[in-house]
Amino acid sequence: MEQGELVPEARGQVVPVLLPYPFAGPFDYRVPAGMVVAPGDIVMVPLNRRIEYGVVWDGPPDGTVGDNRLRPISGPAEAAPMRQDIRQLVDWIAAYTVSLPGEVLAMALRVPAVQPETAPVGWRRAEALPEARMTEQRRRVLEVLGERLLAGPALAAEAGVSSTLLRGMADAGLIVPVQLAVAPPFRRPDPEHPRPELSEDQEAAAAELRAAVQARGFSVTLLEGVTGSGKTEVYLEAIAECLRQGRQCLILLPEIALSSQWLERFERRFGVAPAVLHSDLGSRTRRITWREVARGAAPVVVGARSALFLPFPDLGLVIIDEEHETAFKQEDGVVYHARDMAVVRARLCSAPAVLVSATPSLETVANAEAGRYRRLHLPSRFGGASLPDIALIDLRQTPPERGKFLAPPLVDAINATFARGEQAMLFLNRRGYAPLTLCRTCGHRMQCPNCTAWLVEHRARRILQCHHCGHTIPIPPECPECKAPHSLTAVGPGVERITEEARATFPEARLLVMASDTLTGPQAAADAAHAIEDRQVDLIIGTQIVAKGWHFPHLTLVGAVDADLGLAGGDLRAAERTVQLLHQVAGRAGRADAPGRVLLQTFSPEHKVMQALLSGDLESFRENEAAERRPGNWPPYGRLAALVVSADSAEAADIAARDLGRAAPAGEGILVLGPAPAPLAILRGRHRRRLLLKARRDVAVQPLIRDWLAQVPTGRGVKVEIDIDPVSFL
Repeated sequence: MEQGELVPEARGQVVPVLLPYPFAGPFDYRVPAGMVVAPGDIVMVPLNRRIEYGVVWDGPPDGTVGDNRLRPISGPAEAAPMRQDIRQLVDWIAAYTVSLPGEVLAMALRVPAVQPETAPVGWRRAEALPEARMTEQRRRVLEVLGERLLAGPALAAEAGVSSTLLRGMADAGLIVPVQLAVAPPFRRPDPEHPRPELSEDQEAAAAELRAAVQARGFSVTLLEGVTGSGKTEVYLEAIAECLRQGRQCLILLPEIALSSQWLERFERRFGVAPAVLHSDLGSRTRRITWREVARGAAPVVVGARSALFLPFPDLGLVIIDEEHETAFKQEDGVVYHARDMAVVRARLCSAPAVLVSATPSLETVANAEAGRYRRLHLPSRFGGASLPDIALIDLRQTPPERGKFLAPPLVDAINATFARGEQAMLFLNRRGYAPLTLCRTCGHRMQCPNCTAWLVEHRARRILQCHHCGHTIPIPPECPECKAPHSLTAVGPGVERITEEARATFPEARLLVMASDTLTGPQAAADAAHAIEDRQVDLIIGTQIVAKGWHFPHLTLVGAVDADLGLAGGDLRAAERTVQLLHQVAGRAGRADAPGRVLLQTFSPEHKVMQALLSGDLESFRENEAAERRPGNWPPYGRLAALVVSADSAEAADIAARDLGRAAPAGEGILVLGPAPAPLAILRGRHRRRLLLKARRDVAVQPLIRDWLAQVPTGRGVKVEIDIDPVSFL
């Protein structure tokens, strides 16, 4: 059904309206006499005793509510209709994730954003001044105006009067309101703006992507290349072709608020900045961006997950950079993977999608090997730069000094780097000062009262904090268990503790910490990047933030303080994620003329992850991972779906999980594991149990889950969260 086509029953007075709340589907409403509606129209409807916004949905009304109980639509909203491709996306996400359509609609419906915004009003003198009382203030306003046209705030400020006085002068006919012209919020990027010269490999890949854009049809391409190979410059050429075609482009980045260098690179290529959408922006900026996208006046948008639902009239290209990043998976509310849904959005808009990564996910590689995705590869760094040399530091052979965490070979390498006038980086993917605080006297461990998690010490702020629920307490002066004074001690390192050690070890070095606690927004990230580029920093100490595409030309040494971190536990993707993260971090070194070096501190140099990084043969690592997963039908060669049962009490969670376990689906190629306590058995005060459905790839798990849940009514206060294709097993 096309946008603007009438619902068949519209003239019959009943239409389905989907509301942005956790409802299983649309509600039927009566259309008032004289009102005509079509699918996608945003309307106001009564819900209980409130008036709410909803969207006239596709298909016939439900018809189960009697005519005498139907309530009428209150009226149309002054908002552009929701496009058909977005309605289809809402339905698709709801069906795939086994979510309620109304919950998905809540992510896509931004009524204030699509409402027309009135142009600002200015004032000019009346051509013929009427007979009116003339005070000194009124006379001053007329003198300030002269023959000019001024906005109200500017006129009031210059004349030294209030806005109330201006309204009084307008009522008296002394000044006349005039709508002011508004400059467009976004300038159009210039595809012909001078660009850097591409290498032969880059030019060949760019030509393939330009052809995909010119075809104006759906396709998916994996753009793979080693770190520093210039993948961004390649897909910027696809964006240029999209602009030449007069279509719009969406780029998804995993950490857009921290992507200052990416935005600067875009501006150098096209002469102007793109439109940006992420949660750190103010509501007015997000509203303007949403509205300009709907008008087609924002040709290029770069954003985080929420940008997936922008109302593009003519989407011609979708790019998902760092496609392997787990940050694309939304874990709260509707649980979905923005990478996969972006591919769906591209298909619904008949647009090509490009997945970009130096370390693509095994799921994406499997799709490429099966022929579902095209694959382009950039095998070498741009401009003749060489890949960094990687070496392992066996902490069993050369451990750090007692109470420290930097081994002597790493300390020596950092000192040598400073002596050459180059920059170094220390990487540890752990925020705070220490992950655990315990009592030396009785062994008591400081644990979150709301979660199955230790409290992390943040010494700079003198607090202990849970990184799952945010619970925070001051560092106590004594053990809360045995009351021994000053007995609490930090166990293990976080970036704050490594920073403390680095200051003592390298007293002359200028240090910069890059973590989510210190880079609190786009400006902080930009300031940090410029300080490093301008060589105001000698040693960077960072968490996983430092792995996200930064280009620091003078950085030649990267040291991973704990390369084994992330390998512990039973996570299916632990090895894959660790390889991806450490390879990305290693890729920050030696991106310009000076060669780079990477040192990985490890207690397990023989581990397959360390050996893969040491050899640089990631292709063989992926092949081995695939060979291990394929026989057991583990993703991407099988399907997984997690059911997490949560309740206020352990007993209620156990009962619900037990009942679900007894009703679990069975059959060839289907296996249900659990129930069992989740690794985070208590989260935000709720007790959690997990069941895991594993199936062959050809089994549709969503119908199985719907039938399964329909058989087991849950008690009051019990919630069952569904995670299709889980990436986290906490």
